[in-house]
Amino acid sequence: SLLLTFVGGFALALLFNRTFLGANTMRALILLAWILPSVVSGNIWRWLLDGSNGIVNFVLMQLRLLGRPVFWLTESETAMSGVVLATAWTSIPFAMVLLLAGLQGISTSLYEAAALDGALAWRRFKDITLPMMRPVILVVLLLNFIYTFKTFDTVFIMTGGGPGDATTVLPIYAYTVGFSFFRLGEGAVATTLLLIIPLVLSLLYFRVSRSEEAA
Repeated sequence: SLLLTFVGGFALALLFNRTFLGANTMRALILLAWILPSVVSGNIWRWLLDGSNGIVNFVLMQLRLLGRPVFWLTESETAMSGVVLATAWTSIPFAMVLLLAGLQGISTSLYEAAALDGALAWRRFKDITLPMMRPVILVVLLLNFIYTFKTFDTVFIMTGGGPGDATTVLPIYAYTVGFSFFRLGEGAVATTLLLIIPLVLSLLYFRVSRSEEAA
């Protein structure tokens, strides 16, 4: 989910960093995926991936990419993929906003000088964009990891952690053992991990940032 979020967000940020007709409208429409409550997003994706009446099956069968309906959220082989896709869809706009702000902070004179020296688009992206965007990229990866790591509502609405335990991520596990089986000790340990792991990553990020600033 984190990989899809970053790649999708960066691609959209690069797109909207250009000026073209309808850019503001498209950006506003894309932001709807982030603005919508997770309950709504989860239900939308549960309907899209429904094995009997879902639009995903309909489109893929019309394109002859599927020979029969696939019950995406009730088969253990595909359930996690559906949840990952839904989680990435809701977080891509947030990544796009942060990355776009970083891109707009890069001086255009750097690109103009590189173009005069004969640097092609890929070279300008590799030698200018990526190094200048490194602090923003780290922030985006950290924030989206924390968001994805604590995801509960989307998974709970779409699959409830099933089928079996195919989509039982840590927040779902903590909820299940704590409130369904009343094993409160195990639930407390799981929720503590939900605090400790993002906290450790945040501390590592601040340490790296300070080292870079000192250098």
